[in-house]
Amino acid sequence: MNSVLIKAVLSSSPDYDLLFESLAWPSDSWPGTERVDALTAFIEGLGPFLAESDTTPFSAAKRKSVIDKINSVLLTQCLPLLCTISLEAGGGMRCRESTAAACRLVSVCAPLCDEDVSGRVALSVLLSLQLSEEEVPGPGRLSVEVASEVMAALIPSQSADEQLTLTTLSSALSCIKTLPGALVSKITVRLLLTVLNCCSGTRLPGILKLILDDLCSWHSTDRTPVVTERALLCFTALSDHLLKSHSLPSSSSSSCEPDPRLSLQFWRMVQDGLTHRDSVSRKRALYLLKTCLALSEEEGVDCPLSPSEEDCILFKWASNKSKLLREFWEDYALVMETLEENQIHVVRPVLNRIDTLIQTTVTDIQASDQGFFHPSWLLCVYQRMFHSENKSLMREGVCHLLDLQVLQQPALALAFSQFIVGPFMDVLSETSLFHRSVGQSVGDCPELGAKLQIFMVTFFGSLPPEHRGRVLLQMIQQLCSKHWCAAPLLFLSQALTKLPPSPLLGIDGLTAFREVLHSTMITHQVLLRGAAQGFLLNSALCLTEVSAVTLDDVFSFLMHFRADESLCRGTQIWNQSCAWLLDNEGSFKPRIMDGDCTGAATKKETVRSYVQSEMNTYLRVPASTGHTERLPDSREADKLARAILLCVDMERNQLGAEIGNTLESLLSPLLDTLSRVSTNIYLPLRKSDKSLQLMLRLFQLGGTPSCQHVGEEQVDDVMVSMERLIFKLVDPIQEFILRRLLGELRELFDVERAELYLCVVRQLVVMYSSAPQHHSKIQQTYFPKLIKYSLKVLQEPSQQIHSVANQVARVVAMASLATVCGLVEQEVIDMRSETVSLMKSLTEYFYNPVSTSCQRQSSLGNFNQWLQKPQAGDWLKVSETHDVGVQGRLLQDWGRTAANFLRDQWICLSFLIKAVGIPESVEISRASETLQAALSCSVEALALLPSDLVLPVLSFMETVLPQLLLDEETQCAEAVTLSWELVQGLSTNAHDFWPALKGFISMAFHRKLLELTDTSAPTLLATLKQIATELMELSQSKSGVFGVLLQHCCQTWLPTSRGSGDTVFSSAFSHINILTEACVYGPVFRRDQRLIQDVQIYVEQLGEECAANVAVTSDNRDDQLPRTCVLAFLSRLDSSNRQHEKLIEELVMDLLKKDNDISKSKGRYYSNSLQHRIKNRVWQTLLLLLPKLREEFAATVLNHVFEAGFCSNHASVKYLIEWMMILILTRYPQHMDSFWVCFNGDLEKTKTSICTFLSVLVHFNVIIPNLQDKDVHLRKALDIILQWCFNHNFSVRLYALLALKRVWSLAGVWAEEGWGGLATVIKACLNQAETMQSTGNANKNWTRIQEHFFFGAFHPLRDYSVETIFNTFPVLSELADDEWIPPWKFEKLSCFSESPSFPLRNPAPDLSQLQPGDWIQQDKGEQNKEERWAEVQKKITPWRLGIHEQEPELQLVPQQRAARLGKQHGALLVVASLIDKPTNLGGLCRTCEIFGASTLVLDSLRHVSDKHFQSLSVSSELWLPLLEVKPMELTDFLQVKKSEGYCIVGVEQTANSQSLQDYQFPEKTLLLLGNEREGIPANLLQMFDVCVEIPQQGVTRSLNVHVSAALLIWEYTRQHLTSAEVYSKPEN
Repeated sequence: MNSVLIKAVLSSSPDYDLLFESLAWPSDSWPGTERVDALTAFIEGLGPFLAESDTTPFSAAKRKSVIDKINSVLLTQCLPLLCTISLEAGGGMRCRESTAAACRLVSVCAPLCDEDVSGRVALSVLLSLQLSEEEVPGPGRLSVEVASEVMAALIPSQSADEQLTLTTLSSALSCIKTLPGALVSKITVRLLLTVLNCCSGTRLPGILKLILDDLCSWHSTDRTPVVTERALLCFTALSDHLLKSHSLPSSSSSSCEPDPRLSLQFWRMVQDGLTHRDSVSRKRALYLLKTCLALSEEEGVDCPLSPSEEDCILFKWASNKSKLLREFWEDYALVMETLEENQIHVVRPVLNRIDTLIQTTVTDIQASDQGFFHPSWLLCVYQRMFHSENKSLMREGVCHLLDLQVLQQPALALAFSQFIVGPFMDVLSETSLFHRSVGQSVGDCPELGAKLQIFMVTFFGSLPPEHRGRVLLQMIQQLCSKHWCAAPLLFLSQALTKLPPSPLLGIDGLTAFREVLHSTMITHQVLLRGAAQGFLLNSALCLTEVSAVTLDDVFSFLMHFRADESLCRGTQIWNQSCAWLLDNEGSFKPRIMDGDCTGAATKKETVRSYVQSEMNTYLRVPASTGHTERLPDSREADKLARAILLCVDMERNQLGAEIGNTLESLLSPLLDTLSRVSTNIYLPLRKSDKSLQLMLRLFQLGGTPSCQHVGEEQVDDVMVSMERLIFKLVDPIQEFILRRLLGELRELFDVERAELYLCVVRQLVVMYSSAPQHHSKIQQTYFPKLIKYSLKVLQEPSQQIHSVANQVARVVAMASLATVCGLVEQEVIDMRSETVSLMKSLTEYFYNPVSTSCQRQSSLGNFNQWLQKPQAGDWLKVSETHDVGVQGRLLQDWGRTAANFLRDQWICLSFLIKAVGIPESVEISRASETLQAALSCSVEALALLPSDLVLPVLSFMETVLPQLLLDEETQCAEAVTLSWELVQGLSTNAHDFWPALKGFISMAFHRKLLELTDTSAPTLLATLKQIATELMELSQSKSGVFGVLLQHCCQTWLPTSRGSGDTVFSSAFSHINILTEACVYGPVFRRDQRLIQDVQIYVEQLGEECAANVAVTSDNRDDQLPRTCVLAFLSRLDSSNRQHEKLIEELVMDLLKKDNDISKSKGRYYSNSLQHRIKNRVWQTLLLLLPKLREEFAATVLNHVFEAGFCSNHASVKYLIEWMMILILTRYPQHMDSFWVCFNGDLEKTKTSICTFLSVLVHFNVIIPNLQDKDVHLRKALDIILQWCFNHNFSVRLYALLALKRVWSLAGVWAEEGWGGLATVIKACLNQAETMQSTGNANKNWTRIQEHFFFGAFHPLRDYSVETIFNTFPVLSELADDEWIPPWKFEKLSCFSESPSFPLRNPAPDLSQLQPGDWIQQDKGEQNKEERWAEVQKKITPWRLGIHEQEPELQLVPQQRAARLGKQHGALLVVASLIDKPTNLGGLCRTCEIFGASTLVLDSLRHVSDKHFQSLSVSSELWLPLLEVKPMELTDFLQVKKSEGYCIVGVEQTANSQSLQDYQFPEKTLLLLGNEREGIPANLLQMFDVCVEIPQQGVTRSLNVHVSAALLIWEYTRQHLTSAEVYSKPEN
């Protein structure tokens, strides 16, 4: 209609100037879209009149005048309007519509105006495209979005200008590289596609080549995920131009179109896309791959045409192998698309296709040197699995790669090598991969760990020898590149030890190993860290090329292995190191010494010569400067001491001769220096300190772990010889140290120097245990002098100005006193009379009352003395100009020094309160007040001291609290509470937590405190009970906590060394809840916590093979320890002791109540749930206590057992209850009548639980020997059983028949009279059981129940043992393996009491040799791999079948009825051309019509006549405008709608997608829906203006397409159509 009207106006020869003027608008205004559209229609109508022809009505002048007007419109109307739009922030619907209208006006003006004008406009617009990401368009500049739309309008008219075309392409490609991601798709679609659509002929190949080369070059120089994502977007958008069928190029043709398939970089980009983190990029890459393959098959031409000079060709096609290639790539595409699923049950069936791909690749490589399938495509599959969000799928991928047999081929192993050291190592760092597999027991090596060991051997054995060292070094360096958790690092280190010894690594390898130790292991659990260190050292020894490293390199490397975690004397790894040094003696690379310019470096160096050289170098120090220097670095002494010990042990193994002479010759420089330390006044202090450091480290590193060779007396001749050598020098050493401690240490450096001296003193005193003469001398002479001097220093009046010298002297004095007190307390030295007298003086010093008014009345004089920081000017004066910076740092760390000073006070106080008590000068009447003040000071000290220094305070409180219980209960409770809060705060600090916890429990649960009752100290008792509860709660997350408490309590109540009084034992009644909870204890750990515990158990079971088990002194933190400990405690209770008997009975009733509470609260519960486990533990404990129950109490228990039998119980609990019944009835047969009554209960109540009682009768042969009226009870049993043989429930009948068979077999033995007709009935029943059930499942179940362990191999009396109850039964009942308690755990406890009536191990092995299983299990068939594959639902359509020939034109179907309707419609356009299921289309049509969509677009209007469509559309197609657009036409259709101002919206999850609940739909919205299987094709994704995603909570990945569309259509309707008519519900 518009065109007719415009034609009529123009044909009437109007005033054109007036029309232009009336349709124009002021340049600074923003006209409505109607005015712009009117001007566009007017100028478009002028087009035929302006054509240069004879028939045009315009004269030349008129024509020029009109063109000038059009020029003016373009320059003064369009451009200002577009600039105004660009300045509008946010760009809403108004901007979108105005931009579309203005661009239509530009597209009409550009062909009609002067060429120089349109070209000038185009160049000015291109400048706007060069705005950086941060720049904001200013006046006269367009925004990037607007500029791209304007250029898309200008390009068709300017396509002849080659230079402008190239400039436009260059700007567009630059924008793609620099602009934000949201604009890249707009630039690609609006500019690149428009340029390509407007260019034709010979120019098009050149433009395509320019784009292809530019993008490939960009990706090759910057191969990052962002570049890959953007390049793939461009290639996908241009795929219709780049990847279309070409005519066969002739060899002479130089202008053939570019083919991406021939570009190596293009295929690298595709591979990067297939493994990209972004799902849309993966989809685009797979689309390009499939399009290339479809094109290759369609053309039937080899690709490449001739052999390439490039080293690597990633894609090949041969027409003579098209079937093989097609099948390979179809499988490949299927695998890659299926891996997009997150559900393992969907993915697992296609994993066998990976095997097919691999085998095809291997066969292809073997058949020719350059095969058709490059191995890198397989790596993409694995990397995609490694990136999966599903850990199970990730694990499947790792296991699949580890099992690859084809890696035994050198070519494939080399091709995989960089993938192994890169992405594969990255995924191996995932801890969750190392969980135990189904069927593995606790302590087994995880499946992945075992496979990793085999893989390492296979992989490195297959690599070409010249590449092994390089790949291995890269692998070790990869361990340093990120933080590895303990479990992955441990198993990878262990796998490296399996490599055969070979010279692969040089100094770089040792450096890489050292970096692993430093960068990744510092936060690991101690045992796992030690184990990994041992494995890494083992690998380093086996894989290092000795000729490439010097001995100094080796010993510098060994210095980084900690002696308390891995490399200590006596371990296998130490012995292995000695043997390695011995084997390679003389083969190491010679060192180039300083000043050696000759060929002396070629001389071979032995270990002994190296040690002697290092010893001389170590003790060579410059002359003293006269100023105090810092203590030498102890790492030098550590390195040399380890080298000496390794050398000595190596030579001892080699010679087997007297070691004393060897050691003396090595240590002679050290011994010479030590002999002169106290007499040679010219000996530099630094040399004396270094000699003491070396001596101390030799003793510390020379000792062997105490846990090694338990029970064996072994003499270490190396340490004996060393002690003998040092004994000769003890006098000068002691005199030197005593002289230094008695007043010479006055500077800040001397604080750490004093620590060294006191450590040496402690070491010497311990060594004196075998030398009485030295022992006596140090006690009689040195210690009294040291104590007297230290007391004198401490008693000096404090100065107003605290000098460095004074404060350092106080620190040294207190540390010396703490050392002496510690040695006396450890009973290393005796308390002689003089020492006792001095200790009393020390006590008087601490407790001396202070009269100053500033002190609290309750405080004591010298408790909690704080060391004041010295004045800055004073220490600067002392240090003068030497080491000012270092001394300054020491002064900054003064807080730590002061804390150590306070700690040392409490070491002395803790010892004194035990050894001496309070001073004699304190009046008896004030003793309690003094202790009260001391307790207050100890609480204050807890707040003052760092957490790692509080142990002496807790030890002091342990002695004081029992003396104040009754007088100061509130204060005691407060002290205990504050101590507990301190310990709780340490729960995340493993290093400090465990010592503090032990100290706290010893203090808070002291024997005297446990004896408290509600009447004597209710507040303190309540506090202890609350703390015990909180300890148990803490143990749920921190394994081992409850074990510490329980071990302490059990040892207190029932000591193993001596008998306990009734008073102490009776305190157990106040804390019986601790025992009850211990009986059922077993925390439910998180999966990651359980993994670490499993790995620790695995390491422990390696024994001495793993050095960490010998070196690491670890406490037993097994979460089964509380149960084994309490069971051991219960095993020692004596039933003849009335108190013991009472405790047992109370405990039994508490356990029965626990069981009853669970049964009532939850009728049904899952197998291996917490409720199931607790019930199982209850009945295990009751079985253990049964022999200790008195007869009267057993009757009470039996009634509870019968009640439990009627409850619904899992198999494991049911067997224990049945066993309990059998044992009680056997032991106390007088209760048999009560058992018979159980069969008379309510039929509904006993419906299936009657099987429990029938199971007891199966073992009637055990009970009947103890019965008096055997024949009466036998007849009673048969009468009852026969009734249940006819029950309607199959399981009940089966149990009854088995019981009948067993009881009837007893009739001939025990019956004294004939059975008459009863015998006939019984035999008939049994015959029927044997004959009638001869086929099918009935026969299988009848056989299985007879062979089941509880009715077959198990004997209730013979098999009664701890092993059966706690290990064999849980195994056979298929309880979780962390519920199994093996007998060795009880054997490790020295307090476990075994008796003939209660054996630990089962005397008969029959039961333990059975396999777990229940008779009700059904056969589990195994599916063949191909059968599994046959059941896979193929979720993709092969690309060859997805595209058909499409009609080129759009056809609008006239819907006459819909047009006549007058119903309200929105502007929503729903495009469903990609949907092919009629049911989905019918439902969608109905939804669109109900909610007033403007149009529904289908791929074919033939769907409307489909009966499936009509069944869901219910005639809605009659009232809704329908449009036909075929899938191949969608790109052009969407371009047209974009130019009309529509916002293209898709439902897809992308990095920039918006949530449906947050997105505001524009009025003109086009909703594009994807295919049911493949979703939206990758080549259409860049057409979207916005992607909307529907928030999901579940596991399933996607909604049905109709459901998704309905949600979006409704949300659009809710936002835009608010009339009641729209919301009214349609009538059905």
